[in-house]
Amino acid sequence: MLGTPVWIWVGFSVLLVFLLGVDLALFHRRAHRVELKEALLETAAWIGAALAFNACIYFWYGPATAVEFLTGYLIEKALSVDNIFVILVIFQAFRIPAKLQHRVLYYGVLGALVMRGIFVAAGVKLLDAFHPVLYVFGAILLAAGIRMIFPQRRNSRMETNWAVKIAGKFLPSSEDFHDEKFLVRREGKWVATPLFLALVTVEAADIFFAVDSVPAVLAITRNAFIVFSSNAFAILGMRALYFALAGLLPKFRFLHQGLALLLIVVGVKMILNQWVEIPDMASLGIVAGVLGATVGASMIWPGKRGQAKAAE
Repeated sequence: MLGTPVWIWVGFSVLLVFLLGVDLALFHRRAHRVELKEALLETAAWIGAALAFNACIYFWYGPATAVEFLTGYLIEKALSVDNIFVILVIFQAFRIPAKLQHRVLYYGVLGALVMRGIFVAAGVKLLDAFHPVLYVFGAILLAAGIRMIFPQRRNSRMETNWAVKIAGKFLPSSEDFHDEKFLVRREGKWVATPLFLALVTVEAADIFFAVDSVPAVLAITRNAFIVFSSNAFAILGMRALYFALAGLLPKFRFLHQGLALLLIVVGVKMILNQWVEIPDMASLGIVAGVLGATVGASMIWPGKRGQAKAAE
């Protein structure tokens, strides 16, 4: 399947189900507010799981493939930070209580994994069948990077969101929460709660994020399994990362500019790959260097509080 034996895909799928099951059954059996300490521990655990899997890749496929996975994982982890900005706005717009946010993120991750799998399969097939698509993907990354240099204020009017409008055509909605339920029965009809509308909006947002993130890793490797697995581990850790960083992200003044530079560099690499070969270790060094410089610059020149809020 896309160059990788079926049993490896099946085994990885079982691993994903196991990890999601452990997360839900062991850490989040009851709805509760995720505090910073818990979020940091979970973030460390997900990063540890990704690095352990990277070690397995090293022994199965060799150091070159392991570097590709690590580079792809770092790119996806960095881009997931921008997802967190959007999710934060969505939760604020729908007034999702802190103790219910993890439930939305949990099912949002399931949808995101399916969506990324579809995008990866389609992307690899397109590249194999039609080489000029490479330049289209590169142009998409360049455009996304240029757009991200000047971040605009997020729209908090979720009633104008296209996904919410479509959902409204099939289901009436309610402004009331009913514990952890997405849908409730009223007068014989199903009614969507704000939790469901928030989930729909998160899933819709991930479609646009996938358009940027999948080509970014395809610029590093054409191995569909490495592209998907690096995406998957970054997505799995995004929930914990959200609770760890949601309150801190506005303080990173140059975050969007750093992510923009990352997308532009990867886009250029994809476009020039036919003529200029950039070693995998060099790509890994560039990604790590851009992320380190972004965080360092934000800490040295934090800017004013107003500037930080403008990024929200």
